[in-house]
Amino acid sequence: MKKGKVLLTRKLHDFALKELRKHYSIEVHSGKIPMPKTKLLERIKDKDGLICFPYDNIDKQVIDSAKKLRAISTFSVGYDQIDVKYAKKKKIRIGYTPEVLTDATADLTFSLILDLLRRVAEGDRIIRKGEWRQIYGAYDYVGTDLAGKTLGILGMGRIGRAVAKRAIPFGMKIIYHNRKRLPRKIESMTHSKSESLNQLLRNSDIISVHVPYTKQTHQLVDMKFLKKMKKSSFFINTARGGIIKEKDLISALKRGTIAGAALDVFENEPIGKNHPFVKMYNVVIAPHIGSSTLETRKKMAELTVKNLELALSGRKPIYSV
Repeated sequence: MKKGKVLLTRKLHDFALKELRKHYSIEVHSGKIPMPKTKLLERIKDKDGLICFPYDNIDKQVIDSAKKLRAISTFSVGYDQIDVKYAKKKKIRIGYTPEVLTDATADLTFSLILDLLRRVAEGDRIIRKGEWRQIYGAYDYVGTDLAGKTLGILGMGRIGRAVAKRAIPFGMKIIYHNRKRLPRKIESMTHSKSESLNQLLRNSDIISVHVPYTKQTHQLVDMKFLKKMKKSSFFINTARGGIIKEKDLISALKRGTIAGAALDVFENEPIGKNHPFVKMYNVVIAPHIGSSTLETRKKMAELTVKNLELALSGRKPIYSV
């Protein structure tokens, strides 16, 4: 029996590749990341399935080039890199990997909150540069307590709710803004209260963003947004870089419009050593590692492969867009 053909825009775990080879003839891109558009357009022409990553732009041109494509499986919780509407028009099934990375991303979010408010990474840099020359006094190098502070969660989906649960033991007050109010049972479980966006911005000491990246959320966090926050408040983003208008956030941090920010995602990735965020002591930055744990990445790989297998066999992926 003739095997179907599958293209991977980047290498997956060895066990995942082994599983794929049982059923398909696979081609794995090993060059520049993301896979150059010209190569992608050429390699996908005869493929039945595609495994892609968040930074791959699977647009109308790519889909049109893939004459035999029946399934796309993305190694990510987001799928904004795929022209979903056009893919569905072409009857291409799409799978993604949501729930398996919820805890890892929530853990990172909370570690960024702790790092930012207690100035851990900043202290690390001070010591490594040889700038810690005396024991700090009563007013020197002070951070901020979490207990009693208000955590505002923008987007109360799986990850937002997981972050809320982590805030409870720290004695934080939790408010959220969502497209739809959560059932009271979930509000009770997460000790959270629904507020309007303006109320959330005014009342929060920390705002953590967990909305998907869409046309509606593109550069949602701009200067108008930031000016509504407290001057003493902190901003956290582990969702998508495009949700922020970076030049406005940079300006707000320099002017003291807000106190600080912790970011795992950026408008254009990777960022270099000369990016303005790198030089700011009131900013904690991470290299897009929300799901980067051994356990989570393995689960994501398993799910990516399973979603593809189901889609290529004409069935619905476990997590279908």
